[in-house]
Amino acid sequence: MILKPITSEKAVRMIDLDNALLFEIERRYRKADIKKEVEKSFGVKVDKVRTLIRHNKKLAYVKLNKSNPAIDVATKLGMI
Repeated sequence: MILKPITSEKAVRMIDLDNALLFEIERRYRKADIKKEVEKSFGVKVDKVRTLIRHNKKLAYVKLNKSNPAIDVATKLGMI
């Protein structure tokens, strides 16, 4: 379902400022499915999921709960 994490400058800035991660996902999945997958895969609590379709790719902005720092998940993924 989650194809890959996005590691652009904007995505790294979002990790620090908004406690959010950016993923490229398959287009058929809904926000609730994305939330469940991220919570199950990384063992974190998700507050909000926003999606965007751009250039035939679906991106998911996943905002984590304050008790779960996004920098820890990004480090596990090798983004930082």
